[in-house]
Amino acid sequence: MPKMKTNKGAAKRFRRTGTGKIRRNSAFTSHILTSKTTKRKRNLRKASIMASGDAKRIRALIP
Repeated sequence: MPKMKTNKGAAKRFRRTGTGKIRRNSAFTSHILTSKTTKRKRNLRKASIMASGDAKRIRALIP
């Protein structure tokens, strides 16, 4: 059986934490930033943990 391939698009967007959870960056950070408040933009910089249902699918993409 050949090795399982990593989905490179997913590998660039998601990281696995030490405990096996999936970490993701926030959306809505790329453009039209003038209409967003400074506080909102600052909070969007932080990475967050993915929901368990979504994380299940991502784990298959990044073995």
